[in-house]
Amino acid sequence: MSGESDRGEIRSPLYERQVAAGAKFAAFGGWSMPLEYAGGGVLAEHAAVRGAAGLFDVSHLGKATVTGPGAAAFVNRCLTADLDKIGSGQAQYTLICAEDGGVVDDLIAYRHSDDDVFLIPNASNNARVVSLLTAAAPAAVQVTDRHRDFVVLAVQGPRADEVLAAAGLPCGHAYMSFVTTEFDGVPVTVCRTGYTGERGYELVAPAAVAGGLWDTVVEAGEPLGLRPAGLGARDTLRTEMGYPLHGQDISPAISPVQARLGWAVGWAKPAFFGRDALLAERTAGPARVLRGLRAVGRGIPRPGMVVRDAAGEPVGVVTSGTFSPTLKVGIALALVESRVGLDDAVTVDIRTRREPFSVVKPPFVTPTVRES
Repeated sequence: MSGESDRGEIRSPLYERQVAAGAKFAAFGGWSMPLEYAGGGVLAEHAAVRGAAGLFDVSHLGKATVTGPGAAAFVNRCLTADLDKIGSGQAQYTLICAEDGGVVDDLIAYRHSDDDVFLIPNASNNARVVSLLTAAAPAAVQVTDRHRDFVVLAVQGPRADEVLAAAGLPCGHAYMSFVTTEFDGVPVTVCRTGYTGERGYELVAPAAVAGGLWDTVVEAGEPLGLRPAGLGARDTLRTEMGYPLHGQDISPAISPVQARLGWAVGWAKPAFFGRDALLAERTAGPARVLRGLRAVGRGIPRPGMVVRDAAGEPVGVVTSGTFSPTLKVGIALALVESRVGLDDAVTVDIRTRREPFSVVKPPFVTPTVRES
């Protein structure tokens, strides 16, 4: 089990190893997690993921099980994506919405069987997701909070397969599919997914074997260019891909329709939380949408900065913004009025200046996540 910091934040089971690796820590969803490591920081870790491989501890992510007769069918009546479109051994990106269509959380659903679904929500929303599902579950279905029972490691980058193979772990399976293997006498799930846009895998293992699993992957990966990476690099990597972050790009106040996540909604399903509101918004058209912004000059956008049209009128706000280590320019996701279209010229209020940006369609860099 993980411990707690002096401020009451939960520590990963890998905390001692991270301290030894020179990690700088920050608070994420009630957890104290590595922001970056000594020996290079965010830029070096970002480059390692794009060029070779990075190893992330993302054990702060939520974990919950939904089990019992008809568990998958029950989950499918609650979450937005159509779980019936995948089979056992496959995973799916999905959302849980409020009745008004706002996003309570986005999560990954692992379909082990018709009666066993494993969920990975965001850290700060785990308890809320468990509470909503528990309240809706029939008597035969059990929803269990497993937040602190597992470690989650992400091996991301073009050499991820080589790293896992060298570590004796399964690799090479299809995107958004998973296999269960054994490590140190316990089952470990290896799923081909991630949050960086690169080919990669996420490993879900009991907390008791966290240290041994980390050591094995590090030892196997170091000769291949793997380096530990913190959540700072994870944020720059996901922003380059245009992947949304809950609490910024999606939230209870920002719907999947506004966030251009309609592909993660099973519109033909007869039931899911928020269905009526989302169908109505989809039919009417959203008043605002999430767009990508790329700097024309040297401006570096940050969340909360005002976006203006060519006439100088406010049309929205930056939800995620950063300097792209790959492109060497500022990039952002911004929630703007629907009239703002691709290739439009806009400005962003950065300190006392209005910096020019172009409206673009994410991703900002070419993804390799789905390559066979």
